[in-house]
Amino acid sequence: MTNEWLEFKAYTEKQKYSAASKHDLSYLGRFSFKTITDFEGFGRILTVIARGYIFHNKNGSLFDGDPYTRIEYARNALCAWCSIPDKNDDAPFVNFGELSADYPELVNSKGEGWYYRHIQNIVKFVKKNPTYISEKAKTTVVGIGKGFKTDWKKKVRQLQVPIFALNTKAAWALRFDDIIADALELGALRMEEYILPPEKYEVLQSIDLNGVPLEVVCDVVSFYEANKTDTGDWVVLPIANFDCYYGNTNFSKKWLSKIPDTILTREVSNGISRVKVNI
Repeated sequence: MTNEWLEFKAYTEKQKYSAASKHDLSYLGRFSFKTITDFEGFGRILTVIARGYIFHNKNGSLFDGDPYTRIEYARNALCAWCSIPDKNDDAPFVNFGELSADYPELVNSKGEGWYYRHIQNIVKFVKKNPTYISEKAKTTVVGIGKGFKTDWKKKVRQLQVPIFALNTKAAWALRFDDIIADALELGALRMEEYILPPEKYEVLQSIDLNGVPLEVVCDVVSFYEANKTDTGDWVVLPIANFDCYYGNTNFSKKWLSKIPDTILTREVSNGISRVKVNI
């Protein structure tokens, strides 16, 4: 979770679709069914993408110019990633196939954006490999296949609502304007994993973790240390994205609540979880 460049690549490069058993959800990539069906975690996903296109060249090296000159470039990248092939009245707002020359990795000339193709490939993989898919996953994927395009079109339109627009429901509060602002504030992507100092690792080893795997606790503490700023002791914890990182929902449903208070203090407000490490 702390190597943000690898996370960026997971959202922008060509994916491999495979599964070794019915419990293996590798074919989802760095997404979970919850993320796909309920759009949880997209704030971080889109912000990571925006940071990649604002602060980095395509080989990962840092862009040495003024990042504010890349705002439109990053916004177009987000449009390309979200693009949907549509020929109806919505087309100018959701089909960004005209960006394929500039962002061939994110959208093709038909307007099939990276995320749209990813969902289609998941559906195809499940249909072709039923013996490796659980019945619950099959049912979920059937539902995704039926309603995805309509639901995603609504979200893509909402993402483009101007931040100061009046008389709009904007049911999904996330907007491209917010994402770009967050990306500029957060800066360049971290290119390496944050490694816990040995003394903190030894402390965690000595504590009763209530059955939570040591590596999971280390991941949470590492994320906190890597993202903590000088202005406060709290860090927002992207729970949905941790689930995507692990490839299941064990983190949100089983592990997070069991991490001892001696290690982690957690507060939840308006659906946002923030944490403070106490060691």
